Amino acid sequence: VRLQASGGGLVQAGDSLRLSCAASGRTFSNYDMGWFRQAPGKEREFVAAINWSGGIRDSADSVKGRSTISRDNAKNTVYLQMNSLKPDDTAVYFCAAKQWGGPGHRLRIPEEYDYWGQGTLVTVSS
Repeated sequence: VRLQASGGGLVQAGDSLRLSCAASGRTFSNYDMGWFRQAPGKEREFVAAINWSGGIRDSADSVKGRSTISRDNAKNTVYLQMNSLKPDDTAVYFCAAKQWGGPGHRLRIPEEYDYWGQGTLVTVSS
């Protein structure tokens, strides 16, 4: 699976962004999808994930209530809508894909994912 993330940019605190991740190469609906981020000097962290059907969604406490993950299997795309952005949200955001299945809590584990996109930079100014 090849993944192409887009939608990042420079925004002000309180603004919204929608990140997109377009997949190609394999049957998109066979994959659970996740978003992770990595800020300068910090480790990669889980942001949100959605299973292959969209029936299971999970998000990190740091973005819960401010973000929505969704997918359109017909368009082979997963989205991350982020609202009320904060300077702490500044990071490179990566989308990732894993074979469908397994316990829902494993969607949070980056080592579970087989494919990664190149990342898109989100910078939130105060």
